[in-house]
Amino acid sequence: MIRFPKVNLHTHTTYCDGKESVESMIQAAIAKDFVRLGFSGHVFNDFRPEDQDIWCMSPERTQKYIAEVHAMAEKYKDKIDILCGIEQDFCSNVPTDGFDYVIGSVHYTEKDGMYYCVDESPAVLEAAIREGFGGDPYALTKRFFEMEAEVVQKTNATFIGHFDLVTKFNEGNRYFDPMDNRYRNAALEAMDALIETGRPFEINTGGMYRGFRTEAYPSVQLLKDLKARGGEILLSSDSHDGKSIGFQFAEAAQMAKEIGFRTVKVFGKDGWSDFEL
Repeated sequence: MIRFPKVNLHTHTTYCDGKESVESMIQAAIAKDFVRLGFSGHVFNDFRPEDQDIWCMSPERTQKYIAEVHAMAEKYKDKIDILCGIEQDFCSNVPTDGFDYVIGSVHYTEKDGMYYCVDESPAVLEAAIREGFGGDPYALTKRFFEMEAEVVQKTNATFIGHFDLVTKFNEGNRYFDPMDNRYRNAALEAMDALIETGRPFEINTGGMYRGFRTEAYPSVQLLKDLKARGGEILLSSDSHDGKSIGFQFAEAAQMAKEIGFRTVKVFGKDGWSDFEL
């Protein structure tokens, strides 16, 4: 039986676009024998304030989120270790001081001052390709990875979230071919830049749980590239409900081991440690 850490640091609640409360998510994690759960509410998108009504936290909700996570951490301290983190979008300029950790993510491509979300819906992605990038999907993916390359510098991320999120609606190569050199060159340039920061990449099973993908983020091919370049990984379920916590962690760990990874990173209040697969 493959070993994997019972830790998930990518967790959302009703404070942003999650489906369950902080306490409900904690109880679900305890029921699955998880030893650590990190909350990572979506930071306020100051560049698109209207998103606070869709999937990110307003400044006011952020303060309530922090207070409740800390309260629940105290309440459940004898059963599970709770961390209060944040998922910071590349385009946001909101300070993240005081959080236990930061997930650095790219959810939008920016072009000429316009922001195009890559994971909202196929229709929104299609409009972005058409209106922002002249109908060229590879121009969009190139811009996405240009931003991804700087996500640690921009967000001061503790680790890198869903590296190839731009593929969320691309199952079956619906919009572009991830093996095309136009895509791969941009992705690998970003990967090389991020590896230099020393931050690990999450293997994120959330897109699989929600039925958008048959592979985790990053793809198997990109994980092979990451291993060949000396990058490091952690496991994440990007959970928006309790049932998804730890989704296919055993399968993800097995895949990582078959690719050649021997350890995954685990983050806690004392920093990073290695978990042997």
